This record gives sequence, structure tokens and C-alpha cells, in this order.
Amino acid sequence: MDPSFSPSLYFGSCTGCRKAVYGEGRACRAMGHLFHDTCFTCCVCSEKLTGKPFYTVSGRIYCVKDFMVLQARGKSYHPSCFCCVVCRQSLEGQQFTVDAESRVYCVSDYHKVKAPLCAACREPILPTEGSRGSIRVVSFDRNYHPECYRGEVNLI
Repeated sequence: MDPSFSPSLYFGSCTGCRKAVYGEGRACRAMGHLFHDTCFTCCVCSEKLTGKPFYTVSGRIYCVKDFMVLQARGKSYHPSCFCCVVCRQSLEGQQFTVDAESRVYCVSDYHKVKAPLCAACREPILPTEGSRGSIRVVSFDRNYHPECYRGEVNLI
């Protein structure tokens, strides 16, 4: 027991650190529990939350900034977690696409990763800048850029 505090100012044990709470103005009550001001913090960024709005999920405490979520594809994401699997750029407010394995991509990286390769030059067939789709020639189950296709015909 800290000798500088009177036993009459003992409030109980802190839910965060389990140590005794003494003295007025040094603790807070939240969710029906007692915390030291220094223990009542966001589980992500450690911001002190006494007197501030906060959220709890599964017993974990979050500040407003770290609890913010995006809704996409029927799921919830923190803005910092909703990013392209290739370049890691945040996709908050950006166009994005998803592959068959539910991985999220920025549109540019999706085209680079998933675009068919030209059978002639071996480069990906990408949409032209500002376009949403690409133009390709398909011949005998092979893909070509229009400028790479030579109209070759194999006769049996």
C-alpha cells in the first residue's frame, strides 16, 4: 500500500493491471469496471481514453479512430486493413476488385496480375489508360494484343 494515500481513498483494484487504485482523479469507471487513468487505453494505439468516446468488442477497448470500419463485400475492415494484396495501398474510397479466392486488389494491380499474356510478345494484355476493359484477339485458345496478332492460320 502506498503510504502517501489514505486508506479511505482506496477505490479497489484496476481491471487493467490488477493493482490497487488510490486517490481521487486518478481512475475512471467504464463498462462497470474500475481502471487507472493510465490503464484505460485503446488496445491498438494506447491512447488514454478517460473522458473520451470508446468502443468495446470482445472485451477489447478501442478509440474512435481505431474502431472505424469500412463495409465492403459484406465484411467489415479497419481502413488500414482494407488494402491491395499486391501494393498494400489503402483502398478506402477507391475502386477495387476481388479475385476468385476473395483477395482484394486495386484495379491496376488486378489487371497486371490477372491479365492474360499475349502469345506473341508475352506481355500482359491490359486495358488502355482510362478504359475499364482490354481488347484482345483470341485465336486457337491463345490471346494476342490486336497489334501482335498476325492472322496466322494452322491448317491440318
